[in-house]
Parts: sequence; structure tokens; C-alpha cells
Amino acid sequence: MKEKIVNFFIDIRKEMEKVTWPSKEELTESTKIVIIITLAIAAFAWVVDFAVSGMLNAIL
Repeated sequence: MKEKIVNFFIDIRKEMEKVTWPSKEELTESTKIVIIITLAIAAFAWVVDFAVSGMLNAIL
């Protein structure tokens, strides 16, 4: 059992050496894109919520 656990962590280390990590610039650019898209979706959801609430208040 102990050997399996040790081999598991050895395999993890080998796989982590194969990973291509993003540069600081790539990471910064990706983060900006995620934040902008998140804000856009939040704004869209707010507009839809505001519109639907207004329509429901007008009906009721």
C-alpha cells in the first residue's frame, strides 16, 4: 500500500514537470478577459432582472 502511495506522488511530480505554465503576461491578459466578461454578464443579468421586475410590477 505504501509503495502505491509513493508511486502516486512520483507520477504526480512527473506530470507536473510536463505542464506548460503561462507567463506573467499571459496570466494577466487572461485575468483581464475573465473580469471583463464576468462584468458584462453581470450587467446583462442586472438589465434583464430590472426589465422583468418592471414588467411584473406593471402587470400586478
